[in-house]
Order: sequence, then structure tokens, then C-alpha cells
Amino acid sequence: MKLNKLVLSTVAAATLMSVNAVAFDAEISYERECQGCHGPAHQGGVGSDIRPDVIKGKNAQMLAETILEGRAGTAMPPHNAILSKGDASAMVDYLQHFMGKKEMVLTLDAVKAKWRTFNDRMKLFKKYPKAADVSDAKDICFVTERDASKVTFLDGTKGTKLSTHPAGFAVHVTVTNKRQPRYAYSISRDGLLTMFDLNSKGQQKIAEVRVGSESRGLAVSPDGKYVMAGNYTPGGAVLCDAMTLEPLKVYPTSSVINNEGNIESSRVASIADTPYGPYFAFALKDAGHVYIVDYSKPDFPVVGDIPNIGNILHDAFLNEGKEIGRYYMIASQGSDLIGIVDFKTKSLAAKVYTGSKAKPHPGQGSSWYNEEYGQLHATVNMNVGQVTIWDNNWDVVRHIPTGGGALFVGTSEHTPWIWADNVLGGPANWNKVHLVNKQHLEVDRIIEVGKKEGKLIDAKSHKTIASWKVPTSKVVPRILHAEPANHGQWTMISEWNTGRIGIYEATTGKFVKYITGLTTPTFTYSIEHRQTIPGA
Repeated sequence: MKLNKLVLSTVAAATLMSVNAVAFDAEISYERECQGCHGPAHQGGVGSDIRPDVIKGKNAQMLAETILEGRAGTAMPPHNAILSKGDASAMVDYLQHFMGKKEMVLTLDAVKAKWRTFNDRMKLFKKYPKAADVSDAKDICFVTERDASKVTFLDGTKGTKLSTHPAGFAVHVTVTNKRQPRYAYSISRDGLLTMFDLNSKGQQKIAEVRVGSESRGLAVSPDGKYVMAGNYTPGGAVLCDAMTLEPLKVYPTSSVINNEGNIESSRVASIADTPYGPYFAFALKDAGHVYIVDYSKPDFPVVGDIPNIGNILHDAFLNEGKEIGRYYMIASQGSDLIGIVDFKTKSLAAKVYTGSKAKPHPGQGSSWYNEEYGQLHATVNMNVGQVTIWDNNWDVVRHIPTGGGALFVGTSEHTPWIWADNVLGGPANWNKVHLVNKQHLEVDRIIEVGKKEGKLIDAKSHKTIASWKVPTSKVVPRILHAEPANHGQWTMISEWNTGRIGIYEATTGKFVKYITGLTTPTFTYSIEHRQTIPGA
């Protein structure tokens, strides 16, 4: 009770100091920042179980310090940049006295009520037969500006900004329509699905629909007709017309069977399309299933249900090479494995174990041809500084040490490396990207960005190959998500906390230039590159 009074006093004092002050809402903050790892019922997953029975007897001050400072060696990041001490104390009070919440159910009528259009698609189609701001729409790159709730479009051949648009809180995923790449889509963490026309001047919005209040995954069918979004709240997936965003069908997951055979609600995590067949796959994060939807059939039925993959399913990617897109490789962060779902047999082909407490997070993942092993695939891991690599026999062939926990690994045919970040590895490592040789399977080079200077380092000799001046920063840059651009000549790397994107030569790793003036740039997405990546 004393803690409650202290929190109320803190909020009241802040309000008196400024008439514009907004009281901290712990429940909203939890939904936005915490539930992805700790679960909607606070039951844990990637993060710890933080239900009242578990944490009520723990020291509130120590819990608040953990919220602010994070926990080294885990996926728990520091939140002191966005939360005050008073906010952290209020969050602890909310968690220790959490009473549960009413389960929401996804309905088609509710989603349709939130659908609206901004421009006549066909008028823009006729007015802009070719891209107005670039040579080709495929030259454009998306940038998600997380804390600004915006997306920015870049000219990926010049490294210049084209336009910026509001697109919902913490824009999470962007995808392109491979059949008509002038159309692109974004989904925000607060459930806003938005469609853009990249050929139009200023990359204008066509339509938007709020599919839920907490969302993550997004995919577009290769025939260009459908787009599917995934919800955490209300749990489920939403199928829309890709040319209008009109909602067509919902797949509620508020009552599904989990790995233990019990009925529960589940969030929907990864969603992927595939060139292998007329399918969408979507992962039931909490229930451990993957559903396969056939969009070529009337009423878009679920034609595959693959259970018992693992606990806490998250992100995924598809294989390249032979039978491209046949295998949907989904991370199970609660079981430390990658589940290999076979679209052909609609079954679980294998489980690839990434290591104890590794928490795999492939992001866009990497799939490439190796002269010794054939087709290889890779993920980074959130809690362990390593790249895990496996072959088409689903055997792990290498664990490659890096600097710390990571979120993204990526590559393309134009670079000799897979590029792995260390963004969860703490200040000593989160400013590094490791370049792993795709043939030798060893770290060749390391990009390291300091407060004043950047370096390209030879990983074996530790000698500096090249260096450059960076705009002075008071913080150690947190760099993440390497994305090919400019017809494969460049790799773009986001700097989360400095508002920049660094551009590097794809074949050498040498620095080219910065794009500045952004707010927490996170996911950079090249329309041209993603045309060739299955499920992306």
C-alpha cells in the first residue's frame, strides 16, 4: 500500500509541474514493450514468468532496477531511455498486483469497421505508370522508425530520403507485393496495416485497416492478391485483399489446443507466404502449432495443422536453393530450436536445436549455397553470442561465436558473408556486426562503430582494415539489421539509438556514407532484394 501511495504521489507531482504531463499507464506500456517476451498473461516465454505468485514477494526496488538497467546475458534490454524511476516503480506495482484481463476475440465485423481508403488506387495507377521519385520502384527501401511511429522511404541507390508517413506505433514489419512491386505494406505493433503506392509521388497511402491492438507478422501472396497479418491481441490472423486492404476472413486463436493438450488463447507470431504453393503459414506463438492456409480455395481454409513444434514460437524464414520455399523454418524460443515445417507434406520435418537457453531469433534469416555442405541456413540467438548453421539434413554443422545476443542475420548473392548483429550483447558488443564467411564458416571481419570513429577490423589479426569518422555521439551506437541495397552493391545497417543508417560496401565491408535524421531506425527493407527472398 505504501508503494501505491508513493507511485500516486510521483504521478501527481509530475502532473503539477506541467499541465502537458501525461500520467504513465503501466498496462499500455506493458502491452507495447513487455508482452512480446513475457506474455499477455505475464506467464513468461522468452522472458521470465512475472505473474504475481512469482514476483509478489520480491524486492520492488530491485525489480524496478532490472526494468531500468536490463539483465546482462539475456534478451532483457535496459528501459532507462524511455522509462523514469517513477515509471519503473509503477510498472512493478502493476505487475505485483496484476488481476488478469478479459480475453478479446477476433471478429471480421470489428476489423472491417476499422478499414478506410485514402486514395483511388486505379487513378494513381494511371497517373503514375512509372515511379515518380526514383528510376524504378524496386530502388526504394523502407525504414521503420520505431519510436516515431513512422515509416520513411529511401532511394536505395543514392542513400537519400524520399518521404515519411505516420504508420502506427513501433512499425514492426514491412513487405512488398512481388507480383506488383509498386505496392508495399507495413504492420505496426498497435495493429495498423497500411498500404502504399511506391510509384506515386511521395509514396502515397492507398488504404489502412486496424486489424487488432497488438500485431506482428505480415505476408503477401506471390500472386499479389492477398495480404495476411498476425495479431497478438486479439489473438489470430486476418486475411485482406492486397489491392484494397478489405478484410476478407479472420482466423481467431482465442481458443486453441496447446502442446500439453489444454485449451488456451494464443498469439500469432510469424506469417509467411511461399512460392512453393498457394499457402500462407502462421505460427501460434503460445500453442506451439503452425497453421497452413490455402488461399486458392473458396473461403481460404486451413489445410494443415502442425502441432508440438515447441514452446513460444516467434520469427521464421524459408529455404532458398532447390525446392525454394518448401521449408518454413520457425524459431521456438521456449524450446531453443528451429522447427522445420514442410509445405509439401504439411508436417514437421525436423527440429534443429540451437543450444541450451539460446533463444533463436533468425529475423530475416540466411540461406545460401556452401561448396562443402550444400544449402545452409543460419540464425542468430538472443541470449548467446553465436550464429547457428545447419544443412538440408537438418544437422547443425557449426556454432560460430560472435560478440553477444542478437536479433538479425542476413545475406545476399552479392556478398561473401552473412552479416550478424550483436544488438542485445551489451554496450561492449552491441556496436558490432560480425561478417561470417559463407564458405569457410568463420568470422572474417567485424564492423565496429564507436562514439567518434568507426572501424572495419580483420577478425584474425585484429588489425584495422579501414576507419572513418562518425557524427559525434554521447552513446555507444546500437547497430542492427544488415540489409542489401543498391543492386547488391551496398549493405545498410541501422543505428538504433543515434538515428542513423550506415551504408557499407557489400563485397568489402568498407564504410560508404550515413543517412541521418531518423528516429530509432530498426528494420530496413529493400524492395529489390526482397523480390528474390521467399516468404519475405
